Amino acid sequence: MIALVHTLPVRLRGARRRIAPLVALVLLSATGACAFGPDFVPPATPPEAGFLPAPAVFPPAGTADATQRPQSGAEVADRWWAAFRSSELDDTVALALSDSPTLDTAQATLAAARQAILVTRGGLYPQLDVAANAARSRTRLGGAGQSAHAVGNVLSVGPTVSYDLDIFGGVRRQVEAQTALAEFQRDELATTYLALTGNTVTQALTAASAREQMRAVEDIVAVDRHNLELVGIALQLGKAAQSDVLAARSQLAADLALTPPLAQQLSAAEDALAILVGKTPAQWQAPHFDFTVLALPVDVPVMLPSAWLQARPDVRAAEAQLHAASAAIGVATAQLYPQVTLSASWTQAASAMGPLFESANGLWAVAAQLTAPLFHGGALRAQQRAAIDAFDAQLGIYRQTVLQAFGQAADTLRALEHDAEALAAEREALDAAQASLDLEQESYRVGVASLLDVLLAQRLYSQARLGYAKAKGQRYIDTAQLFVAMGGAAQGWAQTQ
Repeated sequence: MIALVHTLPVRLRGARRRIAPLVALVLLSATGACAFGPDFVPPATPPEAGFLPAPAVFPPAGTADATQRPQSGAEVADRWWAAFRSSELDDTVALALSDSPTLDTAQATLAAARQAILVTRGGLYPQLDVAANAARSRTRLGGAGQSAHAVGNVLSVGPTVSYDLDIFGGVRRQVEAQTALAEFQRDELATTYLALTGNTVTQALTAASAREQMRAVEDIVAVDRHNLELVGIALQLGKAAQSDVLAARSQLAADLALTPPLAQQLSAAEDALAILVGKTPAQWQAPHFDFTVLALPVDVPVMLPSAWLQARPDVRAAEAQLHAASAAIGVATAQLYPQVTLSASWTQAASAMGPLFESANGLWAVAAQLTAPLFHGGALRAQQRAAIDAFDAQLGIYRQTVLQAFGQAADTLRALEHDAEALAAEREALDAAQASLDLEQESYRVGVASLLDVLLAQRLYSQARLGYAKAKGQRYIDTAQLFVAMGGAAQGWAQTQ
């Protein structure tokens, strides 16, 4: 056969008139159909009124550092990192959002999931096609022993329509499942956004913390050099031995060795920032992040759990997967019941092109097909039970996701509480160690104290100075982690994509 496609509207108009009653029947059948399986109901919101047994209260962080205040019921700002009041940080996050390959991947995956909904939804409508055929055949004329043959052509063209009656809702449950999976991909996009912004801010703060600790080492080394000068003066006056000089030099060398690991920590943070913004470390140099140009957010949001659960993309993603698993039960249930397919066709057939479209050569057919499962070795029931079990498993995953989210929020609130206590203690220790060191150095200068007393005071100062720098950096990082734990406004951003 040779395929011929004819699209003359005049000739097909009669076919549409004949097929119209069938289409009407299809629509009436679809109106009365029902969807088997459970209708999804989101899990109830946990009754917790907060994240901790008592409302979070951050203690004072000492006289030199600000005291943070939790804002109960506050929402997270869209650009939450702006609370650190750094234009360099704002620019870095913006660059990460524009050039990150992980975000591009998540956006493309979401687009594909949305197209999958349209593909599945197409099964809810009649399928209209045009078929054309051409055949040339040779047949024998007469009975046995006859050698005469006839050669003829058969040409046909016409529309066909078919419709699978979704009486028990299998296709509609498939659409529901694909829609839920698209919601899951949107939540995964929000999770990617949250991770990207959170990691970018964290790495910037890590770089600032490394610089703060390197500045502390510089202060410690300055003290070591001053001690070495004091020992040199005492040696010239005959009040110190050469062993004192060696001891002071040894302390200086040991403290100088503190810098390379911190420099490596700084380099690693800046390299990580380059990767986050979609560049190689050779292509892009991170800004000079420092706590002198980064402000600590004083007012930090602590959302209400009911609103917070809707803001957490990981919780919403788990709920979307639970919804898809619920719809899968309906798909499996519909397989237990008959499937009805209606079809109709109108064909113009002739032996030549000339008379092909004459009204006398019109042929039509209407058919209905029913397929009912009788015996499948228990496979269909097993599929239904497997779908129910998969839903129960996904429900457990959802509950675990919620518990972990509550745990993360509680941990960050506790961390900020302990950061304030640690910072206050480290500051007090630093002030006391500084005063003690000044006293011991002056006492050594006038010959009252020994070098051992000075070195002991110097070690206490070194520990306190580094401890204060670390505590300060950790407080900044934990503040960023609280914004992330609160959802970082990721869900609102994903809604715009």
